[in-house]
Amino acid sequence: MSDKLVTNTVIFLFGSLLFLANGDNYAAAPLIVNIAEDLNFSVNAAASSVTAYMLAFGVFTILFGPLSDRYGKVFIIHISTMGTAIFSILGALAYDLPSLIFFRAVNGAFAAGLLPVVLAYLGQASSDSERPQVLTRIMSYGFLGTATATLIGGTIAHFGSWKLVYLSYGIMELILAILMLKMIKRDKPVSDKINILATYKKVLSHKGVLSLLPLFLLMGFTVFGIFTYMGQLITERFGYDIFTVGAMLSPFGLGIIAAGKAMPTLRRKLQQYYMPFNGTLIALALLGLSASNNPVLFCLYLFMFGAGFILFQPVFIAKIQEQIPHMKGSIMSMASFGLFTGGAIGTTLNGFIISTWGMTTMLYSSAAIIFITGFIAKSVMVKLDMPVTAKACC
Repeated sequence: MSDKLVTNTVIFLFGSLLFLANGDNYAAAPLIVNIAEDLNFSVNAAASSVTAYMLAFGVFTILFGPLSDRYGKVFIIHISTMGTAIFSILGALAYDLPSLIFFRAVNGAFAAGLLPVVLAYLGQASSDSERPQVLTRIMSYGFLGTATATLIGGTIAHFGSWKLVYLSYGIMELILAILMLKMIKRDKPVSDKINILATYKKVLSHKGVLSLLPLFLLMGFTVFGIFTYMGQLITERFGYDIFTVGAMLSPFGLGIIAAGKAMPTLRRKLQQYYMPFNGTLIALALLGLSASNNPVLFCLYLFMFGAGFILFQPVFIAKIQEQIPHMKGSIMSMASFGLFTGGAIGTTLNGFIISTWGMTTMLYSSAAIIFITGFIAKSVMVKLDMPVTAKACC
């Protein structure tokens, strides 16, 4: 990472990878109504494909962390990129609910070797002074993928079909996988053996890790578990077509990008109120989404929703990586496990809440959870001796 050309090349390729991987994941939000209609099952059933993706991601990330420490992070990234590409393409061939769930679950399993391992690799390959800038740059690609995913997915589905969305992302990922094989050299393993049980026993015996993991779980539950149903909410409330639904969801990603740039300033100014501010921001956004019948205000609340998410997330990632610096791969795996398992639980539970009590109840309950999470996060950071005025990581 010391050579600037190599650094820029690696960041561009890995950044493009995260752009596509995030897009492949978030593009599902405007599609689930379309998928349900095309394959003739309920929206909740269609959402189970999202649950399958997130749950497989969360479970398999536990495996990829130690494997990346043992065999090298680039090697795992190569395998995961190729697998993700293939099963994203196969997702376009789904013809019923079981086949859709299977293809999306395997896609999620391979995707588990991307984001956490890429962040661990760059954290390992960068010096302490370079790391904040490097992580900021690489995550901005992923956030751009999030910002554009719903618009890209909605546009492709509008002029083609939801199957074409998965096919398009899969083909682009396959091209990138081939380029990466040729252009990115494998790194050296940081461990000479693999013992998953011993690895996670050490990780989970660390008090700092244990105190941070519930934050990832709560974040996944409230953010991923809700965003899956935003396309359904727009369709029910406004009656728009899938192209407009995708466009209306884009402010969530734009909020991520905008707030990511403002985060250092906000942390410095808000100090001990930073974490409660984030929880309050998301809670207000969810309450606004529950009540707004104005499409412009609805987009503004989605912007706030995305902004609150990114104001939380990089802080959690930076702090958990600090706990056991020489085990970044395994640490990031546990963090991703918490985030995506929380998302899977949230998607499933919220589907039940929607079908039983309605969309408003889901948004109210999640607003209460994330509001409380802001104060929990403040307490955790204080105990870990991390002042919120510390240098921003991402």
